Amino acid sequence: MPEALKMPELELIDHAGLDSAVYLRIYLIGLKIFVPITLLSWAVLVPVNYTNNTLKSQLKNVTSSDIDMLSISNIPLGSDRLWTHIVMAYAFTFWTCYVLLKEYEAVANMRLHFLQSEKRRPDQFTVLVRNVPPDPDESVSESVEHFFLVNHPDTYLTHQVVCNANKLAKLVKTREKKQNWLDYYQLKYSRNNTQRPIMKTGFLGLCGEKVDAIDHHISEIEKLSTEIAEERDRVLKDPKAIMPAAFVSFKSRWGAAVCAQTQQSRNPTLWLTEWAPEPRDVYWPNLPIPYVSLAVRRLIMAVAFFFLTFFFMIPIASVQALASIEGLEKVAPFLKPIINMGFLKSVIQGILPGLALKLFLIFLPTILMIMSKFEGFTSISSLERRSATRYYLFNFVNVFLTSVVAGSAMEQLDTFIKQSATEIPRTIGVAVPLRATFFITYIMVDGWAGVAGEILMLKPLIIYHLKNFFLVKTDKDREEAMDPGSLGFNTGEPQIQLYFLLGMVYAAVTPALLPFIVIFFGLAYVVFRHQIINVYNQEYESGAAFWPDVHGRIIIALLISQVALIGLLSAKHAAESAPFLIVLIVLTIWFYTFCKARYEPAFIRYPLQEAMMKDTLERAREPNFNLKPYLQNAYMHPVFKEEGEEDEDEFNHKLETESVLVPTKRQSRRNTPAPSKMSGASSPSLSDVPKHSERMN
Repeated sequence: MPEALKMPELELIDHAGLDSAVYLRIYLIGLKIFVPITLLSWAVLVPVNYTNNTLKSQLKNVTSSDIDMLSISNIPLGSDRLWTHIVMAYAFTFWTCYVLLKEYEAVANMRLHFLQSEKRRPDQFTVLVRNVPPDPDESVSESVEHFFLVNHPDTYLTHQVVCNANKLAKLVKTREKKQNWLDYYQLKYSRNNTQRPIMKTGFLGLCGEKVDAIDHHISEIEKLSTEIAEERDRVLKDPKAIMPAAFVSFKSRWGAAVCAQTQQSRNPTLWLTEWAPEPRDVYWPNLPIPYVSLAVRRLIMAVAFFFLTFFFMIPIASVQALASIEGLEKVAPFLKPIINMGFLKSVIQGILPGLALKLFLIFLPTILMIMSKFEGFTSISSLERRSATRYYLFNFVNVFLTSVVAGSAMEQLDTFIKQSATEIPRTIGVAVPLRATFFITYIMVDGWAGVAGEILMLKPLIIYHLKNFFLVKTDKDREEAMDPGSLGFNTGEPQIQLYFLLGMVYAAVTPALLPFIVIFFGLAYVVFRHQIINVYNQEYESGAAFWPDVHGRIIIALLISQVALIGLLSAKHAAESAPFLIVLIVLTIWFYTFCKARYEPAFIRYPLQEAMMKDTLERAREPNFNLKPYLQNAYMHPVFKEEGEEDEDEFNHKLETESVLVPTKRQSRRNTPAPSKMSGASSPSLSDVPKHSERMN
């Protein structure tokens, strides 16, 4: 890890890509925001909160702990000391916005510099065209070529129509599995020539007719090869297999930028253009989905996500109520002697609530990714960004809101019943900050322990040994079982945002929580820097396209903290201070709109000036470079390039011999990336790629 910390950021970008480097900056932002806020809140708010006796004297019937003595709950109703919290809210907001402004500007400049300095890649010259109108006299390919020759005569170069090759891809995958089994049985027979391997043809090889395993798999592979050849011919010749979409490549980046960022016809629903993802980022199974069905699919998934979020609240709220000493004693009074044992009581109070919540969330990322795939996004990066957005919303509703509202309400149920209706808002105002104790334990269980688990890589280790024992048959299987995978943005970033939310909300309410947040960000930065450099592979490169989402979610956390503070102050009989916080909310929203207008275009559009500069420099350096062979097959479906694959050993040798700036545990895969598990393709990004592209696509 010390070696990983020594690598400069520019070398980190060369080694692992801009996405990885900017992902690490999220942890750094957490430190930049919360270290000064922690110091200021402990210097100002903790003494102001602690030097009161409200919890001890006035609210004896409300459950509280020593940590709550440091919170706003310990301030008397209507006290002038509450103005301190308003002033601190302003200070925290201004500091957070300052850090976000500097980071947004820095990341936007990093992105533009990265695009300007990066080696030639197919996606820099290519646009994805959707909703090509049908023409009775021309095929889709002829229609695309005719349209772009007429409307982009000086810049159009070539195109590749999108085929529905999903069935072909399944057949190819099945043949690969059969080939793997054949390799296994042949290896087994070569070690013991006395007996031919025998297998059963029934379910999982447990029943059915006994046959010679080698002969059976050879015949199965021959049948599949015939089917694959027939399906390939059908896909290439059948007009129904050609989708009204195409990857269109241009002679220059300038030409691609003009096409991707303009309206192509008078009907804005036809000839829709967008930047093409890099080849290894393409999610091929979704390309054949008709464009007209996407809106319906996304509506269905929006409704499904609403119900998923709503129905998850019920078990989580129940667990939060039960995962406490009082809750367990009410449900199971006979367990009272056991529950009150010293060690068990500590476990129930400190670990059980966070652990129960974590178990509920294990399967959530898989569900959300399936929903995103159904919606029809065409790149892995966009799939992960959509899943991350929904994961964040889910965490906000079910982890934050449910834990605060349901947990505190159930804990204080007796108090609610015994007091008059006019006193209930006051108790809620006190009870919400009391949930800081739960979130401190959640940060330790989910955050600290999660970072420790990231170092151990315990889950991949266990999965590897299970695969090695039950599934690994050949060296190829073992290599796949050992693959550490990539850094999951769809799960990692929403979890980070939950800690931003907790820190923002509790900064002015319960400062005792902030040191736990700071420790999490510090540990996570060190650990994930090491993992990105030495462990994980880079699956795709989006040029930090996710940064506007990160910025927006931190702003949302800031707004939620301000709204929560208004509610708390109202419960504290300090409603006259609400206008000051409403002004703060307005200023925060204005700041967000300013940053969105000023910096977000750098993440959506590619400036024509930058594109022209890059083209001019490249033509000066390589005046005789032929772009057409480099681009014409870059976006062909991977199943059509299967026969032209480069030898695996030669490819691995190129990875091993690639020069690196800083010694690491693995070689850089940014310019010679490993094939993507999800898309089955890789990006030809070296300037001498024609040979590489055959292997990697």
